[in-house]
Amino acid sequence: MLEVIAASVAGLLVGSFLNVCIYRLPRDLSVVQPRSFCPCCGAAIAWRDNIPLLSFLLLGGRCRACGARIPWRYPAVELATAALFVAAALAFAPFLEAIKFMIFSALTVGLIVTDLESRILPDEFTLGGAVLGVALAPLAPMQAFLILLFAPLQWGARWLSLGEAVLGALIAPGLLFAMAALYEKVRKREGMGLGDVKMAAMLGAFLGLQGALLALLIGSLLGSVVGLLYIKARHKKVSEYELPFGSFLGAGGLAVAFFSPASV
Repeated sequence: MLEVIAASVAGLLVGSFLNVCIYRLPRDLSVVQPRSFCPCCGAAIAWRDNIPLLSFLLLGGRCRACGARIPWRYPAVELATAALFVAAALAFAPFLEAIKFMIFSALTVGLIVTDLESRILPDEFTLGGAVLGVALAPLAPMQAFLILLFAPLQWGARWLSLGEAVLGALIAPGLLFAMAALYEKVRKREGMGLGDVKMAAMLGAFLGLQGALLALLIGSLLGSVVGLLYIKARHKKVSEYELPFGSFLGAGGLAVAFFSPASV
């Protein structure tokens, strides 16, 4: 019970910081200074109005200074991050493994929402996440897959996990880049941006090559089905609408992390 409470509080706090990143990183603003402010009137937000979830409820979803509506994205991100932190605490027994997937969840939520809002996948989350995933691989070992073709079992679980993370961070984005290049050559237009490729590196670092490939498959299927349904419902042209593919990749990554043995 104590670990659930701790994970919930940590998730709410991290979710609150993610909201800052989601707004500021696409605008090339510092996530440290200045302190939180209302995007509508620019008024600084007092600490009592910046308590995750609670302040939103007490303020009735409006800015205290100007009365502008606070987007539902703010409490949604905090709740989603808290829920994923609790899920990681319950699903992964070793403490470091739980921490690893809490970090992965936070990065993925940030990427999903940023891509939905701005069609941008910040390097701080993608490339920074890839570095973190590789660094955490030997501390919370994952299942060895392709690395077994190059390394002996005598390496041990930690070194094999590190090798798997490195291969995942290199091969998964390489495959996605090749697919994007082929699409552009055949269709004569860009199919996806480099942000998606960098995000594949982050997925590979945390999930390994096998998990990353499964996440790419799930994300592609989701993008094809859900994306096309959305485009049709909004009466937009498929050739002109830019799908947030990173958001679908993120959903695939979370599905693999929590429901597939390929990631552990």
